[in-house]
Amino acid sequence: MRKAQQKFDTALLVRKPAAWTKPIIRIGSAFLTMGHGGKVEKIGCEGLKPPYILLSTHASMIDFAVAMKAVKPHLANWVISIEEFVGREWLLRQVGGIYKRKFTSDVMVVKHILTALTKHKDIVIIYPEARFSLAGINEAVDGALGKLAKAAKCPVVFLQMRGNFLMSPQWNKHPYRKVPVSAVMEQIVTKDEAENLSAEEIQQRIEKKFDYDEYKWQRDNGIVIDSEYRAHNIHKILYQCPRCKKEFTTRSEKTKIWCVDCGATYEMDNLGRLKATEGETEFELVSDWYRFERSEVEKEVKSGKYHFEDTVRVEHLKSSAQGCVPIGEVKLTHGYDGFTMQGKLYDGSDFYLHRDTETMRSCHIEYDYKKRGGALELCTLKDTYFVFPLNKFNPLTKLHFATEAIYDYALNKEKK
Repeated sequence: MRKAQQKFDTALLVRKPAAWTKPIIRIGSAFLTMGHGGKVEKIGCEGLKPPYILLSTHASMIDFAVAMKAVKPHLANWVISIEEFVGREWLLRQVGGIYKRKFTSDVMVVKHILTALTKHKDIVIIYPEARFSLAGINEAVDGALGKLAKAAKCPVVFLQMRGNFLMSPQWNKHPYRKVPVSAVMEQIVTKDEAENLSAEEIQQRIEKKFDYDEYKWQRDNGIVIDSEYRAHNIHKILYQCPRCKKEFTTRSEKTKIWCVDCGATYEMDNLGRLKATEGETEFELVSDWYRFERSEVEKEVKSGKYHFEDTVRVEHLKSSAQGCVPIGEVKLTHGYDGFTMQGKLYDGSDFYLHRDTETMRSCHIEYDYKKRGGALELCTLKDTYFVFPLNKFNPLTKLHFATEAIYDYALNKEKK
């Protein structure tokens, strides 16, 4: 077995999930879903058996438990972000884990997925948004899923989670809210269709399924959340006041969010609806406020005025044994050419990292990574860095929007 202190080796062959892990996974899944339901409704899955690709929405750790209920009695391989292997690499490889660095194009990962599907005849579970949902709505999915299905010549199954985000939103994960969690498992591409449809047709079918809104679902289905912390920290995603339009002026506590500049205040009721305490309610749904912010960033990017810079603390993911190690404080800039980090590290050495715009369709953010603060994750094919802005207040959600907007802007310029 590989020594624990060595760096991650993404070339290690993917293995079939070990049979001895099945009872552990079943018990763990039952424990995680206890009190939250986790019922899975199946559509068009008669006669479905491995190998197949299972694509799932993603908003909470409970998703893994529900996915295992969905594929029962089978086990599955998983595409898992590489930092999740810290301290448990051996176990995650035993359950069929395939590690990947976020928002990198790694042919080795594709090779491992195809090996699991075509050689081992296993199920492979993928979260194609490549991050937890931030506002209970869909984010952009990987654009190569249709090509993957064509190469594997196997069915594609979609797992639509419900209630997982509302139970534990990323901006305030704990305490868990009392929300029923369920899922719908649907075969959206059969084996014959995988062989006969074009990659573009399969991709369109997949992307059409990734269209959801947890706050709308809560309102329309009368899902009551009585937690007094239901809007606590929601300013992490709702950073721009919809009334005065100023950025980074919002604050939140328990059930309220307000602007420290113009004083606009909104309260969230137990159906997830926002209402202004005075004057007009610009957005009843959190998801609509979030979409408004995204559109504002898109306008800023198109105007040519976008720019971000700050001093950041950088932590380097060394290995599964060492985890993330602080290496220095450097300057981070983000603009139309992508992300750049440059400066002197704690050991006196020079540090430089650049990710071109065209190589990052999005970015991963954590609002309180390992209780060490808000962080942006920047990766190369060989290294993963967690980047903690030190001076700018609450910049992460806008950085997430801007990464996607600049990527789209660059692609549109190329097409012209």
